[in-house]
Amino acid sequence: MPFLSLLASGLALTSLVSAVSKPFPKFGEKQFSQEFLDGYNLLKQIGSLGPYSNRVSYGVDRNTPAGCEVDQAFMLMRHGERYPDASLGVGYVAALDKMRFSNITSWRGDLAFMNEWTYYVDDEAMYSQESTTGPYAGLLDAFHRGSEYRLRYGHLWDGKSVVPIFSSGYERVIETARYFGQGFFGYNYSTNAAMNIIPEAVTQGADSLTPYCTADTSYVACIYEYLGSTLPPLEVAAARFNTQNPGLNLNASDVSQLMEMASFELNVRAYSPWIDAFTADEWVAYGYTLDLGYYYCFGPGSEYQIATGQVYANATRVLMEAGPEAGSMFWSFAHDANITPVVAALGIDVPEKHLPKDTIPFPNPYRVADIVPMGGLITLERMTCKATAISDAGVFIRAVLNEAVVPFNSCQNGPGYSFPLANYSAIIDALPRFDETCNIPASYPQSLDFFWNYNTSTQYNYQKGPIGYQLTDTDV
Repeated sequence: MPFLSLLASGLALTSLVSAVSKPFPKFGEKQFSQEFLDGYNLLKQIGSLGPYSNRVSYGVDRNTPAGCEVDQAFMLMRHGERYPDASLGVGYVAALDKMRFSNITSWRGDLAFMNEWTYYVDDEAMYSQESTTGPYAGLLDAFHRGSEYRLRYGHLWDGKSVVPIFSSGYERVIETARYFGQGFFGYNYSTNAAMNIIPEAVTQGADSLTPYCTADTSYVACIYEYLGSTLPPLEVAAARFNTQNPGLNLNASDVSQLMEMASFELNVRAYSPWIDAFTADEWVAYGYTLDLGYYYCFGPGSEYQIATGQVYANATRVLMEAGPEAGSMFWSFAHDANITPVVAALGIDVPEKHLPKDTIPFPNPYRVADIVPMGGLITLERMTCKATAISDAGVFIRAVLNEAVVPFNSCQNGPGYSFPLANYSAIIDALPRFDETCNIPASYPQSLDFFWNYNTSTQYNYQKGPIGYQLTDTDV
C-alpha cells in the first residue's frame, strides 16, 4: 500500500506539473491584437514616392491554395527606392533657399531641426539613381525580393535553363532587375539569367514594357495639372511654420515641395525629421493629391491608360493559355506609370465613380501607396488545381498586388478566391486595344513580342563601365 500511495502521489504531482508547465498566456495577454495602426503609417500617405510597403490585405492567404500548384508566374515590378530626379530637386532646392534666405538665424517650433539638418543629395550625380544606403535602400529591396521569390517560385526553375529577365531601358530599372536576378538565382545569376533590355522609345509601339499612347494629347497637361497640386491643410502647415518663425513666408506650394522632398529622404536615410514637422491630417491631404494625379493621368481615370495596360495584360494571357511549355517565369521591370495602367486594365482598384478633385472621399477607393510604392509589384499566378467542393479541376488565375491577394470582383469561385482562366481571358478580350485606341503608327510594332523572342546571352547581366552622371536611358 505505501508503494501504491507513493505512486498515486507521484502521478498527481506529475499531472500538476504538466498542467502548470503549459504555455498559458500572461494575465491580460490577447491571442490577437485589437490595434490596427496601418492607417497611421506614414508610408501609406506618401503614395509612390517613399519606401515599399505591403498592400493592405483582405485577409486572403498569400500561400498557394491547397490542391493547387503554381505552374507559371508573371511579375511586373517597379524599380526600387531611389533619389529624386534632378528636375524635382530644382523645386526642393528652391523651397529650401527660400527658407535660408529669410534671414532666420535660429529655427523654432516644428522646424527647429533645420538648425542641424542637411539636404540628403550631397552629390548631384546621385539624382535619378537607385539608393544604396539606409534600411530602405532600393538595391537592397530588389535583392530581397529576388531572394524571397526564389523561395516562393523556385520550383518553376529546373536549375539548368537560362531564364530571361526583362527590363525597360532606364538605369535604375535595369539595376533593380539585376539585383532581383542576383537574389533569385544566387551564384547561378552569372550563367543562368539573361538580361533583356527593352528600349523605352515610342517607336517600340506595343513591343514595350513602357508603351506610350500617342493618341493621348492631354497626357502632359494632366501631369502639370496635378503636379504640385494642393489642398487646404497644406495652407495650414505653411501658416504654422510662418507663425513659429517670423520672417518666413512659405505658401502651400512650398509646403508641397517640402513634403515631396521628405518622402524621398526616407529612400536614402533611415529617418527624416521633416515627417514629424507635418501633422497626420496634412499628410492625408498631401497623399490624396498624389492619388488624384495617378488616377487621372496614369490610371483608371483615363481610357487611354486602360488601353495601354492592355498590352501587358494580353501578352501574359496568351502565355497563360499556352501554359508552362511557353515558359514558367516572366520577371519584368519598369516604372510606376507603367504598372498603374496594367492594374487598371485588370479592373483592380477601379472606383465606381471618378475621384473628386476638391474633397477627399473616405474611404479613399484609389490609394497609390497600395498600388505602386517604390519597389511595388503585381504578380499573376497561373495555378493548376484539383477539384474542390466549389470548383472543378482546372486552371485558375490569381492576382497578387504588393504581396496581397486581390480577388477579381467579377469572378472568384476558384481555390483561394481565384477564377478560371477562361473567365480571365474574357476580361482581357473586353479591353480596348492599345494599337487601335492609341492610333499606333503602322510602322511601329502592334503587339508585344519580346516574351517570345528574347536573347539568352549574359552580356547585359552586369554594368559595363561606370554609371553615367544622373543617367537615365541606357542599354548597358
